Amino acid sequence: MTTAPPTPGTLTGVPALAPLLARGALLSPLKRPRPDADFPRTRLVLPGLRVDLARLAAYERVCGFATGADALPMTYPHVLGFPMAMRLMSGRGFPLPLLGLVHTSIGITRRAAMPATAEYELAVHVEGLAAHRRGTEATVVTEVRAGADLVWESRSTYLARHRTTAPPPAGEPPSGEREPLPVRAEWQLAGDVGRRYGAASGDRNPIHLHPLTARLFGFPRAIAHGMWTVARCLAEHGTPDAAVVRAEFRAPVLLPGTVAYGAGDGRFELRGGDGGRRLHLSGKVGPYPAA
Repeated sequence: MTTAPPTPGTLTGVPALAPLLARGALLSPLKRPRPDADFPRTRLVLPGLRVDLARLAAYERVCGFATGADALPMTYPHVLGFPMAMRLMSGRGFPLPLLGLVHTSIGITRRAAMPATAEYELAVHVEGLAAHRRGTEATVVTEVRAGADLVWESRSTYLARHRTTAPPPAGEPPSGEREPLPVRAEWQLAGDVGRRYGAASGDRNPIHLHPLTARLFGFPRAIAHGMWTVARCLAEHGTPDAAVVRAEFRAPVLLPGTVAYGAGDGRFELRGGDGGRRLHLSGKVGPYPAA
């Protein structure tokens, strides 16, 4: 079946995240997720965007990137587009509840280095819904253009857990059975990592900020943002100017805590530290276009 292209909707500024998160939380009990549900067809577009260099520097510091570089980090456009994604996902027309929604993966393609001082156009839309072995998954697409050129794009999947009869993917080994990559570094994560990343990114979800607010959602302590874990790994790993990144979020990282960063043959991962085998994040980096 062919789906109609998204309807464009032009914004005049970046939406404020806090009211969107609150709206999404209030509407969550009314949502009934299922893979065949309708979803918003709007393509939000924000032209004429310029990066706040002070906010960018704060992001670079908390994620481990070198500050003052001429080009944006590989993951930073996700931060720029996240409020627009939340505007779509917190609305009445989005069928998955924002409360409990889990970011399960992200794929990023950067076609060229992106100067931090350039002007960009951001666009975000929901690509579709799909059955998942644990519920329903939505794919959200973010695109960044410099003039007419598409320079960066991502596809993020978000999972709403519910009862389902969807089978598990064929041939996928359980994460705990994968052989760990060689450990390149061990990081001691402070309890305020979530608050520092939230201040830099604007994503102040309570599960990341304090143990008390995290316990309200079933976590024993605050957990690190998934996109912080990807960014921290890529800051260590490095990426070419034109690159493709794929990352899958496996298990939350509790704060404070110790994690081991492993890498080899273009792959990277984050596991529990002190000899732990629990896989938190796995990913890979390759050139664009693929060799």
